[in-house]
Amino acid sequence: MTDEAQHTGRGPTRRLRETAAEVFGWDELRPEQLTAMRWVLEGRDALVVMPTGSGKSAVYQVPALLLPRPVVVVSPLLALQRDQIAGLPGGDGGPGAVAVNSDLTAAEADAAWEAVGEGAVRYVYLSPEQLANEQVVGRLAEVRPSLFVVDEAQCVSSWGHDFRPDYLRLGQAARRLGRPPVLALTATAAPPVRQDIVERLDMDRPRRLVTGFDRPNIRLEACRHLDDTERRRVVVEAAAAAAKPGIVYAATRKDSESYAAELASLGFAAEAYHAGMRAAERRRVHEAFLAGGTDVVVATSAFGMGIDKEDVRFVLHASLPGSLDAYYQEIGRCGRDGRPALAVLHYRAEDTGMQAYFSSRTVRPETVDAVARTVRDSSGDPPDLDELRRDVGTSRTRVTTAVNLLEEAGAVVTDASGAIRPVPGMKPSSAVRRAADGAEAHKRMDRSRVDMARAYAEATGCRRRFLLGYFGERSEPACGNCDVCDEREAGGGDGVVEEVPSDGGPYPAGAPVRHAEWGRGTVLSEDGDRITVLFDEVGYRTLSLDALAGREQLLRVVSESGEE
Repeated sequence: MTDEAQHTGRGPTRRLRETAAEVFGWDELRPEQLTAMRWVLEGRDALVVMPTGSGKSAVYQVPALLLPRPVVVVSPLLALQRDQIAGLPGGDGGPGAVAVNSDLTAAEADAAWEAVGEGAVRYVYLSPEQLANEQVVGRLAEVRPSLFVVDEAQCVSSWGHDFRPDYLRLGQAARRLGRPPVLALTATAAPPVRQDIVERLDMDRPRRLVTGFDRPNIRLEACRHLDDTERRRVVVEAAAAAAKPGIVYAATRKDSESYAAELASLGFAAEAYHAGMRAAERRRVHEAFLAGGTDVVVATSAFGMGIDKEDVRFVLHASLPGSLDAYYQEIGRCGRDGRPALAVLHYRAEDTGMQAYFSSRTVRPETVDAVARTVRDSSGDPPDLDELRRDVGTSRTRVTTAVNLLEEAGAVVTDASGAIRPVPGMKPSSAVRRAADGAEAHKRMDRSRVDMARAYAEATGCRRRFLLGYFGERSEPACGNCDVCDEREAGGGDGVVEEVPSDGGPYPAGAPVRHAEWGRGTVLSEDGDRITVLFDEVGYRTLSLDALAGREQLLRVVSESGEE
């Protein structure tokens, strides 16, 4: 018997089940939920990868009630924070929760912090940007949180540099809070992305739990269009004809409004949802969709995490997504009730250029140079991010991105107080050059993700197998629930099943490899006559096994240490 069981008379599993039943009304916890919950109670760092709708939030919600101090939950969107708080049990016996964000008035923020200080709150929800605020960090440090949760942890790896640069600084934020155990939660993380999350959050020997990525009830299709007029007509017709409710993802704010207006003109309750709208308007659209008052929401992809509804019957993409990571996350919002759902990607070849443009945006070298020189030349106490923003005279997002790149280049470090110090011996010019090299590597990675999204759209084999292979998961030879499988069956496949290489092939999934030109990489999947590899320097590449045959020196399997 463990010391805990001797002391309480109940083991951790029993305590977790009792708490889930008594407080949340959950009569059953899944085995994978219980496993991760026990890691939390043990004070272990943990990375949990579970599909959308599988109960990831429960992994921290239940143990939080058995921990001595509050739990900090980093969540990217205010709408998502509101959903998570609304989903908690209410009443006098319910656990207290607050969301500290820019929507609060000064009086509301003071009341929230007072509740945290008095111990009346078990969950404190914040955005990553809030944790860049010195006052917020100081108040949290005073209560010494028992757990630091990073929700939507894929943002740490795939979106951090351009979309939310403060996600890359969450490891430092955890250290400044006294370094409580870190729990990273995501529905979307291929093996290399998981490792990136672990490293960027400075996780200490984390336990990892990865459940299957497959959502077999979601039918997968893709449709190529020759011109934009035809695509717009087909997308509107498809959204109008499909069972409701549904989501359409558009590339731009203007497109989201245009599609919503066209659907509304046909008599449907359709609304746009994007970052350019006022917060109150986004909240209205979000709540109406959850309540069943809206048939279709047309959203920009970056803000889809705020839409969380179990009975969504379709997700249509009106353009190529920036990555399969984003695509999987977005289509995972349909069919959460387990009933049949539809995911269709409508694209044009020209979409690749637009996504490559979006992925190539980064901070200017002049900004990086200004930040590097300001850090080096600062007199007195070293500056923090807010002081750098004022001194350099640019936005906080750009300054944060520049500091992230300089840290990766080994030119600056951030200490426990949030102060940014130069690394002795590195000139600003060298720092800028190394930071530029790092930024270019990020661009190559992002562009390769666009290439993989297009490869999925143009796949000639089972789409589900392609998508799962991207995440390092093997699947059955053919799913029978995608357009490609249907076409093969209709074309008289005579029951012939596509061959899938065995795990004993020359380049098994998960194997570390070295390419003569592209350097080190990791094999993600084998699919018929090709393999997909994620290279450290050039990103995703699809290679033909026939082309590799007899050319062992071109791509070699190596050990984890790099030895052949």
